[in-house]
Amino acid sequence: MASENEIATLAVRSNKEDPALQPSEQPGNLGNKHDAYYSGQESSTRNPIGSRLGSLLRAFEQQLVEYNLEARGIERVAEDERMKRLSWVSYLQAFLLWVSINLAANNITLGMLGPAVYALSFRDSALCAVFGAFGGALVASWMATWGPISGIRTMAFGRYSMGWWPSKIVVLLNLIQMIGYCLIDCVVGGQILSAVSPGGMSVAVGIVIIAIISWVVATFGIQVFHYYERFAFLPQLIVVCILFGVSSSKFDLTTPSQGDSRTVAGNRLSFFSLCLSAAITYAPLAADFFVYYPEHTSRVTIFSLTLTGLLFSFTMAFLSGIGLASGITAYPEYSAAYTRGQGALIVEGFGPLHGFGKFCSVVVALGLIANTIAPTYSSGVDFQILGRYAEKVPRVIWNTVGVIIYTVCALVGRSNLSEIFTNFLALMGYWVAIWFAIILEEWLIFRFRSGYNWSAWRDPSKLPVGIAGFIAFVVGWVGAVLCMAQVWYIGPIAKLVGDYGADMGNYVGFSWAAVTYPPLRYLELRFLGR
Repeated sequence: MASENEIATLAVRSNKEDPALQPSEQPGNLGNKHDAYYSGQESSTRNPIGSRLGSLLRAFEQQLVEYNLEARGIERVAEDERMKRLSWVSYLQAFLLWVSINLAANNITLGMLGPAVYALSFRDSALCAVFGAFGGALVASWMATWGPISGIRTMAFGRYSMGWWPSKIVVLLNLIQMIGYCLIDCVVGGQILSAVSPGGMSVAVGIVIIAIISWVVATFGIQVFHYYERFAFLPQLIVVCILFGVSSSKFDLTTPSQGDSRTVAGNRLSFFSLCLSAAITYAPLAADFFVYYPEHTSRVTIFSLTLTGLLFSFTMAFLSGIGLASGITAYPEYSAAYTRGQGALIVEGFGPLHGFGKFCSVVVALGLIANTIAPTYSSGVDFQILGRYAEKVPRVIWNTVGVIIYTVCALVGRSNLSEIFTNFLALMGYWVAIWFAIILEEWLIFRFRSGYNWSAWRDPSKLPVGIAGFIAFVVGWVGAVLCMAQVWYIGPIAKLVGDYGADMGNYVGFSWAAVTYPPLRYLELRFLGR
């Protein structure tokens, strides 16, 4: 386990060893592995703030280091700070990480929406879910490869396309997205724990339990995070296989999708888009977990392992949920459980196992912790990217703020999980698709040969102004709004398909941004020089 010990050592290295405090020796080298950090006029997050509060924060951060907690925030991880070698365990970790994060009850409940909300057959739901997850996982897997190459957190990498100020809008959207996913995890976990012990534990208590455990693991940082995610998949894999075994006899594999051909086509596209959104929203944090991998890490390998891990876990989770929901109309006990919440339907699926089934349900609920830890950890980093003052606040404090926010929101919205899923997830997918179009074209058209100056990640004068990225982002959003299909709003173009519209926001938003960005970026480079 040498590689993980190296992560532990590097994550808690002392301030004296932080190269962010040293002057840059080789500025301007594009993509050179020996780039030092930009020091310029900006101080590191660990430099004294010059106030009593700043001194207290610095002392608190030093205390974290003494207890082997990760004190590093958004600082770039230089090549000499990373793991010296990669073992087969390190590569396997890239696969198991995503399986542990993703093989969770929230994705099981998301799969339920195909038959339960969109009235699709088992076959239609399964095809839409798996291929939608595949499309979104391709994007997340590509973004994950930039962690070893850059040593920079995903949202900081976005500055190279969106610029210093416009990128903050994306960071805010990502924070809303991650906190929203944690909210969903807590509600689903609370529902399961409450259904296991009716009258003994309320949904609210279950929410708090999930939130507290997630906070503890995320607070310790990248070392504990990787250890936890390496093994968290195993109990989840076992209980999901058991769930298939005991509930598959009640899967409805014959009832066709409901509605005329245009309505069915619209519902297929909407559910496909929802599942794509669930996968694509990993993209804005995918690189965060691999910044300690060496720069020479095989990009193809990281991409393949991430894609395989995401697709394997999404497929198992979605098919479980689709199967359970397909039995709602034929089995009154399933229908009654679903009215109490999606989490209660999972518990009902284990019903034939009686006491052991309740134990399996608890394991499923606790598996949500693995899914909650990842956005909780990344949100603490992303808060720091909002500004220099936010950067001076230790990551652990921001993690705590994020946990408090999503716990309170989960307690308030615990009775409206289906609406949160159908309205929130797809809406969050829109901006990720638009942002990805800009990131992809910046690399493919403007940086493919020149590369990136990784030492300029925190220097606004060396980053794009961001005018092109901002305008393309807004144009993409206009296209997404015109073609979105949500419960509370159906765009004029989306209305043209079926009785309930068809959600095309991801694809139109991506396309409009992709068409707009290149000419604007060319003009930005031509007249502003960066």
